[in-house]
Formats: sequence, structure tokens, C-alpha cells
Amino acid sequence: MRGRLLLLLAGAALALAAAGPAQAHFSGRKAIWGPGVVNGVSQFPVYRDLGVGIYETQLSWHEVARTRPRHPSDPSDPAYRWPAELADSVAQAQQYGMRVMVLIMGAPPWANGGHAWNFAPRRPADYADFARAAARRYPSVHLWMVWDEPSRVRRFAPLHRSNPAARTLTRRQAAAPRLYARILDAAYGALKGVSRGNLVIGGNTYTTGDIRTGQWINYMRLPGGGRPRLDLYGHNPFSFRRPNLANPPGPAASIDFSDLGRLGAMVDSGLARRRGQHIPLFLTEFTIPTAMDREFNFYVDLGTQADWIRAAFGIVRRSPRIYALGWIHLYDDPSAGTAGGLLDISGRRKPGYDAFRAG
Repeated sequence: MRGRLLLLLAGAALALAAAGPAQAHFSGRKAIWGPGVVNGVSQFPVYRDLGVGIYETQLSWHEVARTRPRHPSDPSDPAYRWPAELADSVAQAQQYGMRVMVLIMGAPPWANGGHAWNFAPRRPADYADFARAAARRYPSVHLWMVWDEPSRVRRFAPLHRSNPAARTLTRRQAAAPRLYARILDAAYGALKGVSRGNLVIGGNTYTTGDIRTGQWINYMRLPGGGRPRLDLYGHNPFSFRRPNLANPPGPAASIDFSDLGRLGAMVDSGLARRRGQHIPLFLTEFTIPTAMDREFNFYVDLGTQADWIRAAFGIVRRSPRIYALGWIHLYDDPSAGTAGGLLDISGRRKPGYDAFRAG
């Protein structure tokens, strides 16, 4: 099944590169996650056809540095095994006029006390050293994301669930956002030390969370109560309803696409380091499934997916506060249990493909 899918997707990429209807709306605020190559065929012609301005990808610290480096800020340290795929994707993105956003995710056992990758490093400086080495390894990359969905137990441990209705967190619950704040601030200093042009994306919450977004923001504090440094606040605004800023607040303290106005106020109140500062929002992940999948407990029909995508981009275009909107799952992949692609398993365009293309 997997091999057949790869062949179908490769053929779809060639077809899309060869012919597209009207010219896509290219936007530096339009981002996408996806493979650089499928079955030997570059996917960047597809991303270009969609009008993507930012290619999003991940760098796994625990895979690159399986043993502790002697010179952790030096990308040429023998302990590092940098992925060839990332270098190729960065080069292809440049060829097609796209910027690259790199998420640094996961910690190796030597940094987190022998635990799985999702356990946070014990020393924020270790993460910062790796971020510095990565920025030196990929000097053309200037968008860096510090961990993904750390408000989720499966992504950032140890983390202890909170009650969404609670105004305050217990000391045990508050430990995770406080540790994350230290990691974010250390990474910020390291990345800016390599290039002042590097932009650091922090927070990186999503619609719900084992610690809800508002609580996470309010407890992202450094020792002594200071606020961590960041350039952009990351959020994944997955939605069970059509994006519309006039919608009422989401239930149980959730923050979906319709709540972005409220999110902006939370971010400024909780994380701005000076009066009047407005921190831009990087909506790093968004998708709308068109069949039941393993990630969501809802789905919509093909036309509704396209309508919601148009509504989302309408909000992005009207809001200078939103830095970019990123999409995940270019293709449906039943073997992985995902159905939120812009292309189906055969590589055929859904109506959502053209809606994204015009966004």
C-alpha cells in the first residue's frame, strides 16, 4: 500500500508541475509542511503551484546528536549527523523562491536523563547549543521554531494536565511552562547570536492542550518572573467550525481559528516585554479533514473544506497581526490515518487545493 501511494504521489507531482490552471496567488504568508521528495520526485513544483512562500520542516535533535558532542555549538563536531534531506530541501526552497522554517524538536537521552525524545532537556543550555549549531549549519534559514505543541503531554514531558476552568496552576503543573520558557529564552539568545536576522517562534500551543493556551502563556515565566524572549508566537488553530472572528469564544478555553483575536490579546498581555508591543502570530499548522482520521474526531465534505480554507485566508489577508498560515498534509495518506490533504490518495486535487492556491 505504501509503495503504491508513493508512486501515485510522485506521478501527481509531475502532473501538477506540468500543468496548472490560472497562476497561483504567491504569498510570503502562505506556508506548508510536506516532504521534499517523494519516490525520487521533488515536491517543490507542487508547493510553487500552490503559491507557497514558506516551506516548513523539522530537525530532530535526538536523531542528529545521538551522542553528546564535545563542541556542541560547532556544526562540524563528529557527534552530529546532519540529515541530507534537510540540506536538499533548503536548497530546493531557495531555488523556488521560498523561505524555510525549521522546527527543532526532541531531546536525546544524554540531555534529558535517559528518557524518550519527548522529555525536555534538563539544561536549557544544551538545547540552545544545538540551536546555535543548526543555525550555523543552515545559514540561509532565518525562521526557527522552538519545540512543537509543548502544552501537550505526548510532546513535552514531564507535563501534568490542568483543569481548563482553573485560573491558576499548581506548582507541579506550572513546572512545564516555566521550563519551556527557559528553553525558549536560551534558544533565542543562541539564534540571535548567530544572526540578528533570525526570527524565533515560541509558545507553539494548539487549539486545546493538556495545559490550555491561556494558562500556558500566563505561566511561561523565567526564574524571577521575567518573560522569555521571542519574535513570533506560534499556534495551531485547528477548528471544528468555519473560521470567523465574529464567532463566540471556543468551549472549555479552547483557541481555534475564530479565537485568534482573543489569542492576540492573551499573547500581548502575557508575553510582551514592553508597553504597546504586539507580538505577531505564526499559525504554524492548520488542516481540515475530509474523512475520519486518527488526528481529529470530526470531518467535513470536500466543498466545506474549500470554504473554510477561503474563510481562513480571508482572515489572514485582513489581519497584519498574522505573520503566516501553515498547512499540514499535502496528501491524504490512509496508511498513516490522515485525511486532511489538499490532494487525495490518487493525487487528484480536492476543491481545497484550489482554495489554498488562491489564498
